[in-house]
Amino acid sequence: MPVLVSGPGRVVLPSWLAHPLRWQRGPVPWPAVLRGLLSAGPVMAAGLALGSVEFAVLAGFGTLFAGFNDLPGTRRTGVVHIGLPVLVGAVGLLVGTATADAVSSGWWVLPLLFAVGLGSGAVSTVGPVWSRTGMQTLCLMVIGTGVPLPGTPWLKALYFLAGAVWLLLLRLVLRPPRPVGGALAGEQAALARVFDALAGALDVVGGPGAEAARRRLTAALDRGDEALRLRRLFRRLAHRPARPDELLLAERFAAATALCEASAALLWEARPLPPQVSQGPRRLAAALRGGEPPGPLPAPEASTPARSAFDRALLHAAVVFARTVPGATSAEEVAPLPAPGTVPTVRRRVLGPAGREYGLRVAVCVTASAAVALALRADHWYWLPLTAVFLVKPDIGPLFSRVVNRFVGTALGVVVFAGLAAVLSGGVWWTVVCASVAGALLPVSFRHFGLQTSVVTLMVLAFVWVGGDTQAAVDRLLDTMTACAIVLVVGHLPGFTDPTARVAHLMAESLRRTREYLAHVLTAPAGGRPGDRMVLRRAAYSTLAEARSAAETVAAELPWGRGHRTDWFPVAAASERIMDAATACAVRIEQGAEHPSREEGGEVVRALDALADSLDGRTPATGWPELTGTPSCASLADVVTELRHIRVAVGGLTLRSRPARTT
Repeated sequence: MPVLVSGPGRVVLPSWLAHPLRWQRGPVPWPAVLRGLLSAGPVMAAGLALGSVEFAVLAGFGTLFAGFNDLPGTRRTGVVHIGLPVLVGAVGLLVGTATADAVSSGWWVLPLLFAVGLGSGAVSTVGPVWSRTGMQTLCLMVIGTGVPLPGTPWLKALYFLAGAVWLLLLRLVLRPPRPVGGALAGEQAALARVFDALAGALDVVGGPGAEAARRRLTAALDRGDEALRLRRLFRRLAHRPARPDELLLAERFAAATALCEASAALLWEARPLPPQVSQGPRRLAAALRGGEPPGPLPAPEASTPARSAFDRALLHAAVVFARTVPGATSAEEVAPLPAPGTVPTVRRRVLGPAGREYGLRVAVCVTASAAVALALRADHWYWLPLTAVFLVKPDIGPLFSRVVNRFVGTALGVVVFAGLAAVLSGGVWWTVVCASVAGALLPVSFRHFGLQTSVVTLMVLAFVWVGGDTQAAVDRLLDTMTACAIVLVVGHLPGFTDPTARVAHLMAESLRRTREYLAHVLTAPAGGRPGDRMVLRRAAYSTLAEARSAAETVAAELPWGRGHRTDWFPVAAASERIMDAATACAVRIEQGAEHPSREEGGEVVRALDALADSLDGRTPATGWPELTGTPSCASLADVVTELRHIRVAVGGLTLRSRPARTT
């Protein structure tokens, strides 16, 4: 494979080599920067002032791990995203310290780390919050067993929680004055971003950026759905009835989902739209932000079924936005997107091929790193397995990119910290300033894994310096190099790990969600609840977005064997077009078109099931049913066409066969 690809007037690096250089863009999260500045440094200062080194170190770790999860969102999403990982992580710290106190030899930790790593890796496949929870639990288990600090296990866990709760309190207290919307300002802002993304998608219908715009719309819709779902959950936990403004916001979200469904049908039709069409969603977004009526919306134009459905949905949204009280039908009937942590989803992903293989990879990498560390440096062995935990996570980029950025970032952090230690060697108070500055940089560092590694290295070195390990800097660089080599080798062992397993499983799951949506469209009686269809549609698009993200990670992996050379993008693109065509079918039927025949619909649904089973390794590709003829329904005909494209694309992929099983 060539290292450089030359084009007219430019030189393009291959994806596996270019990925370490990629930076995410976006505005500086100033509120999170302020919280980071006031988190690690102050709690360390409090611990040192009280003469409690263990509090300074463990509470500092608490602010660091909470800072990993201090992401944009509403106050309730912040409580879940920060609270769940640190709460479970505190249990890992408690178990680690309790076991370390009970057993004197260090080699006992290997079977414990293998077992926890196996479960942590498998759980990480469920979703982003579960992934951070599994990673932090394993990291804190390592810290509890490897960082020597005085105190009882339960007191250490409380110190850690104190630091995490301090940052969470800052998240709840330090926020800008409430804009228009009052208590619902965060949820209204999330819904406004849905309308912004919808307008952006309508601007590029029929153009080359349509699919990317649709994916941005899906992401915005999922974030808005999460915000409303968590508000509903917290209200029910408080046994409080819904207020009128909450019901009205739920109705507006339902109107947004109907508009998004119609827009997916417009994307399927691929006919460029007049510029004024996107002005409707933009005015709805401005109305949410300003608390004013949206004003006049574009005139309807029933030129196609999808355009007619969109105009009807826009008219309904205008009626909903004109209300100051909820409608006659309770908006509580609008079902939210199924949470990624439901029992069937957890069981399917944890026990599925992706969960088993990723769990095994995490367990082997972390255990091997700990064994090498114990053999080389039994007194400070924790850094190697800690490094391995971060390196082995696939949802933060390809393996080669993670290894390169981890080593370069650690080297930069070590050099900066060693320079500060040489200049400011008197006392430990300078480490408080170092931790404060690094804490402020942490939210900005999420744009690049190497920068994030540098910032985290500064903070961790500051903590262990306060704990008495003043010679950690150079040793940690050597440990990082060793861990990088271990993970790089294990991650590319032939026959041990399959880089395509996760993306194949997600593609199969997305096709099953598409099949459920299409089956509902074809069998639901007239006048049924549209909310049920909306839930199935959002679940399918959400899983499709996750599958494409996994495909992008696999595409940027270092070419190493057959598994790394598979091209999943044609499968992902065809799967997205299948869902667009299924949405268009639903819109056409809703507009009065004739239902496809039972035989045509049943054949397509069975083909989707067979394709999903083949991607999951349950059945061979040769067992797919043949699709005979072309359905009379235009959108179903498109589904059949894309299914044939996927069959050709998957025929060229290297898929691992597994025994058939039921879930």
